Amino acid sequence: MDIWQTIINWLHSVGLHVDKDTAQVVGQAADQIGSVAAQVGHAAGQLDMGTMMALAAALGWASGFRLYAVVFVTGMLGAMGWFALPGGLSVLQQPVILVISGALLFVEFFADKIPGVDSIWDALQSVIRVPAGAALAASVFGADNATMATAAALMGGTLAFSSQVAKATTRAAINTSPEPFSNWGASFLEDGLSVGAIWLAINHPLVFGVALVVVLVVMWIVTWMLWKFLKAVIRRIRRFMGYDEPVPVVAGTEINRY
Repeated sequence: MDIWQTIINWLHSVGLHVDKDTAQVVGQAADQIGSVAAQVGHAAGQLDMGTMMALAAALGWASGFRLYAVVFVTGMLGAMGWFALPGGLSVLQQPVILVISGALLFVEFFADKIPGVDSIWDALQSVIRVPAGAALAASVFGADNATMATAAALMGGTLAFSSQVAKATTRAAINTSPEPFSNWGASFLEDGLSVGAIWLAINHPLVFGVALVVVLVVMWIVTWMLWKFLKAVIRRIRRFMGYDEPVPVVAGTEINRY
């Protein structure tokens, strides 16, 4: 406001007069812009590089499970004043973003807990989660640090892809069971992991980093094991439906026809 008042006084000195109401409105807008800039600067000053990288990794990894939960929860942290969002993440606290992400979160929460529907939902969202995870990770650093933003985007996209593949594979295996309880349990676990990853990255970034490495190794092992299981299930289904697998012909052998 002091800077704006100085500008007003200078305009008066050169013969340009601004009416009182306009000066007040513009001054209030300038105050709001200044407070937002101060908030972003305060956030960047509070977070060291390790914490920012942990937050970027958490946003990318969790996006592979629950993209809309990540966007909504992160935006609410900033809107409620619980955490000053760094870089370009401050856009997530805008009301229009909160309303849209909240509505999509509501749909995803129930769609993800219906066997069969969850796999269809995952297939539709697979083209969105990876680039969105990369974008959210890059937004932690914003446009002022292009080098780190690019590195964070690559990391966030890779982590989102890893969690997306693990989620899709696990759900496909779980859906072979007729009972819905295992599906509900997996869905609620993913809900908790998405929110918990963000909280842990903000409050204990080192612990989050170690936990993330362990979880990634477990996810890769489980995905490999379940992929073999799913291929075996598909083969049984094909045999049950009468689609026999082709028998390989060994070179040098002859097949007698009668």
